[in-house]
Amino acid sequence: MVKKTRWIAYFSVLLLGGMALSGCVSPLPAYGAPYINLDNRAPLPQAKSGEIKPLKVAIAAVISPQGLAESYAPLLEYLESALGRPVEVVQRRTYSEINDLLVAGEVDVAFVCTSSYLAGRQFGLQLLAAPQVDGKVTYRAKVIVSAGSLVQSMEDLRGKVFAFTDPISFTGRVYPTYLLQQMGERPETFFARTFFTYSHDDAIYAVAHGVADGASVDALVLDFALKRDPELASRIRVIHTSEPFGMPPVVVGPHISPHLKVELQEIMLSMHLDPAGQRALDVLDYDRFVMVQDQDYRTAEVVASAVESILDVKQ
Repeated sequence: MVKKTRWIAYFSVLLLGGMALSGCVSPLPAYGAPYINLDNRAPLPQAKSGEIKPLKVAIAAVISPQGLAESYAPLLEYLESALGRPVEVVQRRTYSEINDLLVAGEVDVAFVCTSSYLAGRQFGLQLLAAPQVDGKVTYRAKVIVSAGSLVQSMEDLRGKVFAFTDPISFTGRVYPTYLLQQMGERPETFFARTFFTYSHDDAIYAVAHGVADGASVDALVLDFALKRDPELASRIRVIHTSEPFGMPPVVVGPHISPHLKVELQEIMLSMHLDPAGQRALDVLDYDRFVMVQDQDYRTAEVVASAVESILDVKQ
């Protein structure tokens, strides 16, 4: 177990860096669809003779980089084997940067946050599939505080330090901002200070080690963290659980070939039928991948729209 002092030092750096860059809470970026002139097309870069072009996969930093590497490696290895081509993982610090890669055609497929999909629809993000967990294709946000805290509700966090995950994280920033909006409040005036951790598990540990008084996190990531580190259960406490929202999806960008999209979708939707595929799913605590539709994200869209003027979220 990492000692408290080490975590405090780590998150102090995050806090100071975040404040310097964003003035505590930075606005969400708005995405505009680029103009593409199809009369001036340049040939796509060709792989060297005998080389197979890799599938480029981006993974939103829902959990910290080390956790991502450990958790997603079996799934990516399965995709590589099923496709018969190498898989290249592309990681970025923020969800916005992954959306930028998708719109530019620099990655083929991405595991993204719910609000990343909502924001990306205007530039052509397409749903590929979503994980089913415990028979459900929904997830929730959970607001957590330290186990010894006297805080019992969101109102009790007034004047406290709050950890956001990513600037466009649905459960990690959009939803807690919505809770405040329903109270007639805004993060910058309600909290004494806010900072970004850039992953949900880091936000959980920020609360567990007293660096933040509260945070809102993905309930699935919280469950996963408690499974890996049972001691966490004695250090944090949930004070609020949201309604269910559409599961963070797997998406493809506007430049993907229809053939590759279909091939990827078929592999993901059937991998639970293959023992090797099921083992890869088990590492992530997924039952299987299933089809999802835009209407599955309507409730999340309502929440995001409510705070559009506060966070500059463009649907």
